[in-house]
Amino acid sequence: MLRSISAVFALLCQLIAPAAAQDAARSSECLAMSGLPPRATPVSLRLAAGTPDEVAITYAGHSTYYIETPAGVRIATDFSGAYRSGRLPDVVTMNRAHSTHYSLFPDPGIPTVLHGWGDDGKPAQIARRIGDVYIRNVTTDIRRYFGDDSNGEMIRDGNSIFIFETAGLCIGHLGHLHHKLDDSHFAAIGRLDIVMVPIDGAYTMSLDGISDITRRLRASVVLPMHRFMTPLDEFMRKIGQQFEIDLRNERTLRISRQSLPSAPTVIILDGV
Repeated sequence: MLRSISAVFALLCQLIAPAAAQDAARSSECLAMSGLPPRATPVSLRLAAGTPDEVAITYAGHSTYYIETPAGVRIATDFSGAYRSGRLPDVVTMNRAHSTHYSLFPDPGIPTVLHGWGDDGKPAQIARRIGDVYIRNVTTDIRRYFGDDSNGEMIRDGNSIFIFETAGLCIGHLGHLHHKLDDSHFAAIGRLDIVMVPIDGAYTMSLDGISDITRRLRASVVLPMHRFMTPLDEFMRKIGQQFEIDLRNERTLRISRQSLPSAPTVIILDGV
Protein backbone atom coordinates (compact mmCIF):
# COMPACT_ATOMS: atom_id res chain seq x y z
CA MET A 1 0.00 0.00 0.00
CA LEU A 2 2.76 2.44 0.98
CA ARG A 3 4.61 1.63 -2.24
CA SER A 4 1.48 2.39 -4.26
CA ILE A 5 1.02 5.73 -2.51
CA SER A 6 4.68 6.62 -3.07
CA ALA A 7 4.44 5.73 -6.75
CA VAL A 8 1.32 7.87 -7.19
CA PHE A 9 2.99 10.79 -5.37
CA ALA A 10 6.10 10.54 -7.56
CA LEU A 11 3.94 10.51 -10.69
CA LEU A 12 2.04 13.58 -9.51
CA CYS A 13 5.34 15.43 -8.91
CA GLN A 14 6.46 14.60 -12.43
CA LEU A 15 3.22 15.96 -13.83
CA ILE A 16 3.15 19.09 -11.66
CA ALA A 17 6.71 20.28 -12.48
CA PRO A 18 6.16 20.62 -16.27
CA ALA A 19 2.79 22.21 -15.60
CA ALA A 20 4.42 24.82 -13.33
CA ALA A 21 7.01 25.58 -16.02
CA GLN A 22 4.23 25.96 -18.60
CA ASP A 23 2.34 28.34 -16.28
CA ALA A 24 5.50 30.45 -15.89
CA ALA A 25 5.96 30.51 -19.66
CA ARG A 26 2.36 31.63 -20.18
CA SER A 27 2.88 34.42 -17.63
CA SER A 28 5.98 35.69 -19.44
CA GLU A 29 5.57 38.20 -22.22
CA CYS A 30 9.29 37.89 -23.01
CA LEU A 31 9.04 34.16 -23.70
CA ALA A 32 5.89 34.69 -25.74
CA MET A 33 7.73 37.27 -27.88
CA SER A 34 11.02 35.40 -28.20
CA GLY A 35 10.16 33.86 -31.55
CA LEU A 36 8.91 37.07 -33.11
CA PRO A 37 11.00 39.26 -35.42
CA PRO A 38 12.58 42.41 -33.92
CA ARG A 39 10.20 45.30 -33.43
CA ALA A 40 10.53 48.47 -35.47
CA THR A 41 11.15 51.16 -32.85
CA PRO A 42 11.94 54.89 -32.86
CA VAL A 43 15.56 55.98 -32.79
CA SER A 44 15.34 58.48 -29.96
CA LEU A 45 16.31 57.53 -26.41
CA ARG A 46 15.71 61.01 -25.05
CA LEU A 47 11.95 61.37 -24.81
CA ALA A 48 10.58 63.50 -22.01
CA ALA A 49 10.56 61.81 -18.60
CA GLY A 50 7.39 60.99 -16.73
CA THR A 51 5.42 58.96 -19.28
CA PRO A 52 3.18 56.32 -17.64
CA ASP A 53 5.05 53.38 -19.20
CA GLU A 54 8.56 54.63 -18.40
CA VAL A 55 11.09 52.59 -16.41
CA ALA A 56 14.00 54.21 -14.56
CA ILE A 57 17.26 52.23 -14.38
CA THR A 58 20.01 53.63 -12.13
CA TYR A 59 23.58 52.37 -11.84
CA ALA A 60 24.59 52.17 -8.16
CA GLY A 61 27.91 50.33 -8.45
CA HIS A 62 29.57 46.97 -9.17
CA SER A 63 26.69 44.76 -10.42
CA THR A 64 23.90 46.66 -8.69
CA TYR A 65 21.33 48.44 -10.82
CA TYR A 66 18.13 49.88 -9.40
CA ILE A 67 15.05 49.36 -11.55
CA GLU A 68 11.95 51.40 -10.80
CA THR A 69 8.74 50.37 -12.56
CA PRO A 70 5.98 52.76 -13.64
CA ALA A 71 3.93 51.72 -10.58
CA GLY A 72 6.88 52.47 -8.29
CA VAL A 73 8.16 48.97 -7.52
CA ARG A 74 11.86 49.42 -6.77
CA ILE A 75 14.27 46.54 -7.47
CA ALA A 76 18.01 46.24 -6.71
CA THR A 77 20.07 43.62 -8.55
CA ASP A 78 22.95 41.60 -7.05
CA PHE A 79 22.24 43.38 -3.80
CA SER A 80 24.87 43.31 -1.04
CA GLY A 81 23.81 46.47 0.77
CA ALA A 82 27.02 48.27 -0.15
CA TYR A 83 25.63 50.13 -3.16
CA ARG A 84 22.68 52.36 -2.36
CA SER A 85 20.63 54.73 -4.43
CA GLY A 86 17.50 56.45 -3.18
CA ARG A 87 14.96 54.78 -0.95
CA LEU A 88 15.10 51.20 0.28
CA PRO A 89 14.21 48.74 -2.50
CA ASP A 90 11.00 46.72 -2.43
CA VAL A 91 12.72 43.73 -4.06
CA VAL A 92 16.35 42.62 -4.10
CA THR A 93 17.93 39.85 -6.16
CA MET A 94 21.21 38.19 -5.18
CA ASN A 95 23.88 35.85 -6.53
CA ARG A 96 26.33 33.82 -4.47
CA ALA A 97 29.62 34.51 -6.28
CA HIS A 98 31.06 36.42 -3.33
CA SER A 99 29.92 38.93 -0.74
CA THR A 100 29.72 41.89 -3.12
CA HIS A 101 26.75 40.18 -4.82
CA TYR A 102 24.63 39.12 -1.85
CA SER A 103 23.90 39.65 1.81
CA LEU A 104 22.61 37.03 4.22
CA PHE A 105 21.49 39.85 6.51
CA PRO A 106 19.70 42.40 4.32
CA ASP A 107 17.78 45.30 5.83
CA PRO A 108 14.63 43.79 7.38
CA GLY A 109 12.65 46.62 5.81
CA ILE A 110 13.09 45.04 2.35
CA PRO A 111 9.84 43.13 1.70
CA THR A 112 11.09 40.64 -0.92
CA VAL A 113 14.54 39.00 -1.04
CA LEU A 114 15.20 36.64 -3.97
CA HIS A 115 18.23 34.35 -3.87
CA GLY A 116 19.67 33.27 -7.22
CA TRP A 117 20.68 29.95 -5.69
CA GLY A 118 18.64 27.21 -4.06
CA ASP A 119 18.87 27.20 -0.27
CA ASP A 120 17.77 23.55 -0.22
CA GLY A 121 20.39 22.30 -2.68
CA LYS A 122 17.94 22.49 -5.59
CA PRO A 123 18.00 25.14 -8.33
CA ALA A 124 16.27 28.40 -7.49
CA GLN A 125 12.93 28.59 -9.29
CA ILE A 126 11.57 32.11 -9.25
CA ALA A 127 8.39 33.19 -10.99
CA ARG A 128 6.85 36.04 -9.01
CA ARG A 129 4.53 38.88 -9.89
CA ILE A 130 5.06 41.85 -7.60
CA GLY A 131 2.96 44.86 -8.45
CA ASP A 132 3.48 45.66 -12.12
CA VAL A 133 6.61 43.51 -12.58
CA TYR A 134 6.97 39.80 -13.28
CA ILE A 135 10.31 38.38 -12.09
CA ARG A 136 11.76 35.03 -13.13
CA ASN A 137 15.20 33.42 -13.31
CA VAL A 138 17.35 31.12 -15.43
CA THR A 139 20.08 29.32 -13.49
CA THR A 140 23.71 28.84 -14.57
CA ASP A 141 26.69 27.18 -12.90
CA ILE A 142 29.27 29.10 -10.92
CA ARG A 143 32.89 28.57 -9.88
CA ARG A 144 33.81 27.87 -6.30
CA TYR A 145 35.75 30.89 -5.04
CA PHE A 146 39.16 30.38 -3.52
CA GLY A 147 41.63 32.75 -5.10
CA ASP A 148 39.32 32.76 -8.14
CA ASP A 149 40.59 29.43 -9.44
CA SER A 150 38.97 29.35 -12.87
CA ASN A 151 39.64 25.61 -13.09
CA GLY A 152 37.98 24.88 -9.77
CA GLU A 153 34.89 22.80 -9.25
CA MET A 154 31.67 24.37 -10.51
CA ILE A 155 28.62 24.74 -8.31
CA ARG A 156 25.64 23.64 -10.34
CA ASP A 157 22.90 26.29 -10.64
CA GLY A 158 24.76 28.64 -8.28
CA ASN A 159 24.06 31.76 -10.35
CA SER A 160 20.82 33.16 -11.73
CA ILE A 161 20.12 35.31 -14.72
CA PHE A 162 17.16 37.40 -13.57
CA ILE A 163 14.54 38.67 -16.01
CA PHE A 164 12.25 41.56 -15.07
CA GLU A 165 9.15 42.13 -17.19
CA THR A 166 7.38 45.44 -16.80
CA ALA A 167 5.75 48.10 -19.00
CA GLY A 168 6.17 45.85 -22.03
CA LEU A 169 9.95 45.71 -21.51
CA CYS A 170 12.04 42.57 -21.01
CA ILE A 171 15.03 43.45 -18.81
CA GLY A 172 17.75 40.88 -18.10
CA HIS A 173 20.61 40.87 -15.57
CA LEU A 174 23.25 38.20 -16.27
CA GLY A 175 24.58 38.13 -12.71
CA HIS A 176 28.06 36.73 -12.06
CA LEU A 177 28.14 34.62 -15.22
CA HIS A 178 30.99 32.11 -15.45
CA HIS A 179 30.37 30.09 -18.61
CA LYS A 180 28.92 30.21 -22.10
CA LEU A 181 25.20 29.75 -22.56
CA ASP A 182 23.76 26.91 -24.61
CA ASP A 183 20.58 26.83 -26.68
CA SER A 184 18.49 25.80 -23.68
CA HIS A 185 19.63 28.88 -21.75
CA PHE A 186 18.78 31.23 -24.61
CA ALA A 187 15.38 29.57 -25.02
CA ALA A 188 14.64 29.94 -21.30
CA ILE A 189 15.75 33.59 -21.30
CA GLY A 190 13.60 34.50 -24.29
CA ARG A 191 13.62 37.96 -25.74
CA LEU A 192 15.44 40.81 -23.98
CA ASP A 193 15.05 44.50 -24.73
CA ILE A 194 17.63 45.56 -22.13
CA VAL A 195 20.47 43.42 -20.78
CA MET A 196 23.02 44.10 -18.03
CA VAL A 197 26.31 42.33 -18.77
CA PRO A 198 29.52 41.90 -16.69
CA ILE A 199 32.54 43.10 -18.67
CA ASP A 200 35.43 42.57 -16.24
CA GLY A 201 36.92 39.96 -18.59
CA ALA A 202 38.37 37.82 -15.79
CA TYR A 203 36.37 37.33 -12.59
CA THR A 204 33.22 36.37 -14.50
CA MET A 205 34.23 35.25 -18.01
CA SER A 206 36.40 36.42 -20.88
CA LEU A 207 35.45 39.42 -23.00
CA ASP A 208 35.27 37.11 -26.01
CA GLY A 209 32.78 34.90 -24.18
CA ILE A 210 30.56 37.69 -22.88
CA SER A 211 30.72 39.43 -26.27
CA ASP A 212 29.42 36.30 -28.00
CA ILE A 213 26.51 36.13 -25.56
CA THR A 214 25.76 39.84 -25.96
CA ARG A 215 25.68 39.54 -29.75
CA ARG A 216 23.36 36.55 -29.66
CA LEU A 217 20.94 38.15 -27.19
CA ARG A 218 20.85 41.22 -29.46
CA ALA A 219 19.02 43.37 -26.94
CA SER A 220 18.17 46.91 -27.98
CA VAL A 221 20.07 48.29 -24.98
CA VAL A 222 23.22 46.85 -23.38
CA LEU A 223 24.16 48.16 -19.93
CA PRO A 224 27.68 47.12 -18.86
CA MET A 225 28.49 46.40 -15.22
CA HIS A 226 31.22 44.72 -13.12
CA ARG A 227 33.71 46.60 -15.24
CA PHE A 228 36.78 47.38 -13.10
CA MET A 229 39.48 48.57 -15.55
CA THR A 230 38.20 47.02 -18.79
CA PRO A 231 38.77 49.42 -21.70
CA LEU A 232 35.36 50.24 -23.15
CA ASP A 233 36.75 50.42 -26.67
CA GLU A 234 37.97 46.82 -26.37
CA PHE A 235 34.49 45.64 -25.37
CA MET A 236 32.95 47.62 -28.24
CA ARG A 237 35.45 46.18 -30.71
CA LYS A 238 34.63 42.64 -29.65
CA ILE A 239 30.85 42.89 -29.78
CA GLY A 240 30.98 44.30 -33.31
CA GLN A 241 30.15 47.34 -35.38
CA GLN A 242 26.40 46.63 -35.33
CA PHE A 243 26.33 48.04 -31.77
CA GLU A 244 26.31 51.78 -31.28
CA ILE A 245 27.66 53.45 -28.15
CA ASP A 246 26.01 56.14 -26.05
CA LEU A 247 28.13 57.62 -23.25
CA ARG A 248 26.02 59.34 -20.58
CA ASN A 249 26.84 61.89 -17.87
CA GLU A 250 24.03 60.70 -15.62
CA ARG A 251 23.51 57.51 -13.63
CA THR A 252 19.83 57.04 -14.51
CA LEU A 253 18.33 55.88 -17.78
CA ARG A 254 14.62 56.58 -18.26
CA ILE A 255 13.22 54.42 -21.00
CA SER A 256 9.99 52.95 -22.35
CA ARG A 257 9.18 50.37 -24.97
CA GLN A 258 8.43 53.19 -27.38
CA SER A 259 11.82 54.85 -26.88
CA LEU A 260 14.01 51.79 -27.47
CA PRO A 261 16.70 52.47 -30.10
CA SER A 262 16.30 51.03 -33.59
CA ALA A 263 19.91 49.72 -33.55
CA PRO A 264 21.49 47.80 -30.64
CA THR A 265 23.12 50.38 -28.38
CA VAL A 266 25.59 50.11 -25.51
CA ILE A 267 24.70 52.78 -22.97
CA ILE A 268 27.46 53.67 -20.52
CA LEU A 269 25.92 55.34 -17.48
CA ASP A 270 27.98 57.54 -15.18
CA GLY A 271 29.99 55.46 -12.73
CA VAL A 272 30.36 52.41 -14.95
